Amino acid sequence: MITETTVDGVPVLLAPRPGPVTAGLFFRVGRADETLATSGITRLVRRLALHRLGPGDPPEDGAPAPSATFTRFQVTGTPAEVVAHLNGVCAALRDLPLERLETLKEILRTEPADRAADRPADRSADRAPDPAGRCAQWRYGSRSYGLTGYDEAGLPHLTAEQVRDWARSRFTAGNAVLWITAGAVPEGLDLTLPTGGRHPAPEATSALPALPARFRGGDGSVTLTSVLPRSTAARLFTGVLGRELLRELRQNSGYAYAATAEYVPRDAGSATVVAHAEALPQHQDAMAGVFVDVLAKLRAGRIEESALDAVRASALARLDTPGLAAARLPDRATDLLLGRPHRTPAEERAEIEAVGAQDLHEVARALWAGALVRAPRGSVDGAGLAAAPTGSTETVSGREYPASDDPGTVLTVAAEGVGLVSAAGRITVRYAECSLMQAYPDGARHLVGHDGFTLTVEPARFAITAAELAPLDAGVPPSAVVAMPPRTPVRAPRTAPQTPAPQTPAPTPAPAPVPAAPAATWFTVLLWVLGLPGMVIGASVLVLGLVMGDEHGQISRDNAWFLFKWLLVAGAALIPWAVCLRLRTAGRK
Repeated sequence: MITETTVDGVPVLLAPRPGPVTAGLFFRVGRADETLATSGITRLVRRLALHRLGPGDPPEDGAPAPSATFTRFQVTGTPAEVVAHLNGVCAALRDLPLERLETLKEILRTEPADRAADRPADRSADRAPDPAGRCAQWRYGSRSYGLTGYDEAGLPHLTAEQVRDWARSRFTAGNAVLWITAGAVPEGLDLTLPTGGRHPAPEATSALPALPARFRGGDGSVTLTSVLPRSTAARLFTGVLGRELLRELRQNSGYAYAATAEYVPRDAGSATVVAHAEALPQHQDAMAGVFVDVLAKLRAGRIEESALDAVRASALARLDTPGLAAARLPDRATDLLLGRPHRTPAEERAEIEAVGAQDLHEVARALWAGALVRAPRGSVDGAGLAAAPTGSTETVSGREYPASDDPGTVLTVAAEGVGLVSAAGRITVRYAECSLMQAYPDGARHLVGHDGFTLTVEPARFAITAAELAPLDAGVPPSAVVAMPPRTPVRAPRTAPQTPAPQTPAPTPAPAPVPAAPAATWFTVLLWVLGLPGMVIGASVLVLGLVMGDEHGQISRDNAWFLFKWLLVAGAALIPWAVCLRLRTAGRK
């Protein structure tokens, strides 16, 4: 049984469990609360809070980085070790060691997930660390839950003031919950934190005009995401979907070496279902076809009772595990932070037993209605999925700047936004709807719209001056502007061809005399003349000697044969020498 209390204004959940004590301090703040220009700030606060912990302290458990909606500090050890760890975290959150800010920023940027924090943010790059993150960019754009698919572009440029304000407003007593696998609060626990209320989960944004939709993926895998109301039926359906995908894609056809389905709560009322499959290149199209067929089968109501029974039995078995109350502490903490009503194990059991095949049929139809599918080009085109837009539907009117390397590519700078038209399509970013503008010292500007579409203004390419870029700098909200470091010559674009200034034509010089052929050239010619004709003459002499013999005063056969051999050897030696000499002479020119 879970009991609740309060320590220093922080709700505390308790449930005993044999063995070492585990505690989790959860805050209702994550990547979805950031902006693209400040992305990385939550993780930076977390790492600063852990900086003062010594090497002898127990290590952190759980996820090392914030999720979309939560940041966790979790530790296992003796009661004294857990208290010391939590007290140290709270003390650091009250007074962050900002003298370590720049060092920790560099450390975080070297971690694999964030080595590209200073490169232009772009959803089309398909670089998100997980399948759900790649789909989140296209579903939500560059805000709210879509930020989980972007690099932490703001991390290198966060200031001490920004970090301090974020900690004081988000890592507060009212925005936290602590759970401990113990029957009572350990002695000496100090959870003093900045005061502040609870922050609700962010409202979801949208970058898709229609659903279900599809977009092209770059690695050959197939991923489907869909947002459903949180329910026991949706959770059980996800289990059935995972079983069907595994059976059809791996066991029956052998097309896929991985097939999974996962149910991930997003906020108090919604959850994301993520279905994913991977195959070898030669099986990718066939795999995508079977993937879609499985969804169509479930959507048509062809759901086997045996599959539902197996998933139901697994869910009920989890409710019978020893130490259930302690195992449910993290879920209870997140529900409390989200304001979701608590359900007892008996209530959950009744809901699980009440789910039938018809309930799963309705969930399957809802899942497809809100589906976004990432798949190889052409593999799911006939499945009734709308193509997700890859460009803007509107334009802006203003001064136009053709690209120097492609007159068909035109940049338009207007009072309300900037647009780019090329053979690839049309992109428009309005200043009021700009999530990020990365400003480079050489004048380049990289803009990301709320819908995730990006464009880059290269002054050299479009022959645009700093004064003509003034509408961008004045129109984009200052909170969305990130000053970037100078680009290296490798990363910076090549400068467009420059038109030279008019000059007085110089007089036409007189033709230069033709130089005489070098001595080596004449010697080469001489060798060819002596060598090749010599071989011909020698062969002729030999024939004459063999045919006419000693008659009529002609050359004897022995003499003819001797002359032929001499000329043959001389020609064979002189011709390669002449060729090598000619090549060396040509190489010096």
